[in-house]
Order: sequence, then structure tokens, then C-alpha cells
Amino acid sequence: MNKNLVILTLSQIFSFTAAPVTVFLSGIIGSQISPLKSLSTLPMSISVVGIAIGAIFATKVMSMFGRKAGFISASIGNSLISLLAAFAIMQQSFYLFCFANFFIGVGMAFTHQYRFAAAESVEKDKVPKAISIILLGGIVSAFLGPGIANYAKDIVSENLYVGSYLALSILTIIPVIFFLFYENTSEVVSNVTNSGRSYFELISQPRFLQAIVAAAFGYAIMTFLMTATPLSMHVMDNMSLSKTSIVIQFHVASMFLPSLVTGHLVKKFGHSKIMYAGVFLYSITIIASFFEQTFNNYMFALIFLGLGWNFLFISGTSLLVLTYREEEKFRAQGLNDFIVYSIHATGSLSAGILIALSNWKTMNIICIPLMILIILTTLRADILSKKNK
Repeated sequence: MNKNLVILTLSQIFSFTAAPVTVFLSGIIGSQISPLKSLSTLPMSISVVGIAIGAIFATKVMSMFGRKAGFISASIGNSLISLLAAFAIMQQSFYLFCFANFFIGVGMAFTHQYRFAAAESVEKDKVPKAISIILLGGIVSAFLGPGIANYAKDIVSENLYVGSYLALSILTIIPVIFFLFYENTSEVVSNVTNSGRSYFELISQPRFLQAIVAAAFGYAIMTFLMTATPLSMHVMDNMSLSKTSIVIQFHVASMFLPSLVTGHLVKKFGHSKIMYAGVFLYSITIIASFFEQTFNNYMFALIFLGLGWNFLFISGTSLLVLTYREEEKFRAQGLNDFIVYSIHATGSLSAGILIALSNWKTMNIICIPLMILIILTTLRADILSKKNK
């Protein structure tokens, strides 16, 4: 642990609260103020689109002005946009609320850059562990954000949930204090952003492609099934909201808690073996869908879904860091996050439609080709790597 890593971890706890608060409240608020009930989940979906689009913008800003300036400006922006969301709820303006959620997503694109900043703060062999530490802060955010949002929802008595976004505004401005003490680990590279390899040359590298595919489709599978879980459990299988909530909470815990050891496992066994292990964990979730859908079955499946995501996302991100040169890092990171979160958005947007047209078992079967793609891409990179030695 060095100073920058401590700052990034603390900032992650507060900045990342925007994500679980959006998941927790945007659909509920949307159902209350949207002109059509079918549009209730639009704010959530738009926020994911904001992450994908914001990925390129975030890396461009930081390539021009540095990590420190980028993170501070994003934290201030997140706070102001949270106030706009509160105002939208007060005005019962659905489209203004969607607008605010889009920019909350853009702000989250900057927060997702914390993991790359963490990688730059340590030696190459410690990158997986550094990324694991950053993601571990996410489990604190997952409970802190919704907990405070729920507690503050009645602050403005005439307008339910306005207080939640006022509280989010305070939470997201706190990292500004931490980043005042942050030190840029590399020079601003705006003068060399056009140097280095092109996007096509980067993605043509087997290891670069392996890293993106593992992170992107690992994320897509997790989002696809996680988004469908509440609908499958509560609506289709008539389980209580409390039981559904417990399953989601354990799923979130299983996503982040393994970060305590995942970095060590990547260092010991290598990126590819951890990716194969991640796919194997996903296969356990798939197999569980062939049995009777009980509360315990959903719990079992969602825990392994979280574990598989952790293995694939950390191994994919830490491998990516090893595939590009210093002068092309922002280009490579921007391309990675754009692809990862675009596919993530597709998984999120399609889940609600497909679960309504099919069932939980079919949703799981749909994920199998994506798992095979991860295996084939990893296997190809391993084979080509051995040939080149």
C-alpha cells in the first residue's frame, strides 16, 4: 500500500456509491414519474450507456490534464449532477432525471479509471493485487450508498427520494479532499496521444484481445443474469422481495470479497488459468438453472456468478495493463472501457426483454456461447504466446 493506492481506495468507497444508488433507486423513481410504466428502467439503462460513452471522454481528459485533475473534476461533476437528479425528482421531470442519470454514468466512467491509476501506482508484478484492493472498496460502497440513500429519502418530506440524491451529492464530493494529496505517477501525455499503435494494431494482439474479451463478456454474463434475477425470483417465481434482496446482497458480496485473494491467485497461477477458473465458476451457475428454482438454488447460483465475475474482471484488467506501452495507455484504456461497458450495457438492456419472453433456464443457456468465446480467445492467446517463445 502506497499513498496513491490508499487515496484511490478511499475515493472508490465514496465515488462508487453512485452505482448501487442508481441500481437501487432509479427504477423505483422511474416507475413513479415516467409517462409510461414500460419506461421505468430507462434511467438505469441510460446510466450504463453513459459509462460506455464516457469511457473515451474520461481517458481523453486525463491524457490532456492528468489523473489528478480528471478525478477531481469528475468528483465535482458527480456531485453537481446528483443535485440535478434531486431537482428532477422534485419537479417530477422524468426526462430531466434520465438526463441526470446519463451524466451520472459519465461520472462513473471516471471512477472506473481508478483501477488503471492503481496499476500505475505499483510495480508490474503487484498490479493484480492493487486492482483487487480497489475493487474491494466496492463492497463498502454497495452497502454505504443504498443505506444512506434509504436513510435520507425522507429529508424533503414533500418529495420522497430527493434527500437520497442530496446525500449522494455529499458522498461523491468527498473524494475531492483525498485527491488534493494525489500525485500523478506519469507525465501528461497530450503531446504523444497520436503516437504508438492504432486501435486495430492494439486489438490485433492476442493478449490484448484476450484481456478485453474476458473482462467484457465476463461482465456481460454477470449483468445479464443479475438484472434478470429480481424479475425471475419475484415476478415469475413469486418469491418475496426480502428473499430477492438477500440473494442480490450475497451476490454483491461474492463479487467483491474474493478480491482479498484474487490478486495473489493471478500472480501465482497466471492470468489465463484464473480466466479458465472464472468460466468454470460461471458453468456452476448455468448447471444450477437446470434444477428446481428455489431460494437456495438462486442463492447458490448468484454466489458463483459473483465469484466468476471477480476472477474474469480482475484477471482481464490486470492482463490489459501488460499489453500496451506508456505513450498509448490512455488510448488502450479508453478502447478497453468503451468495449467492456458497451457490451455491459447491451447485457443490461436485453435482460429485461429476454426474461419476459423466456425463463431463467433459457437465460442461463444463452450465456454458454459467450463462455465458449472467452475460453477460445484465451486458448488462442496461450497457443500463440508459446509459439512466439
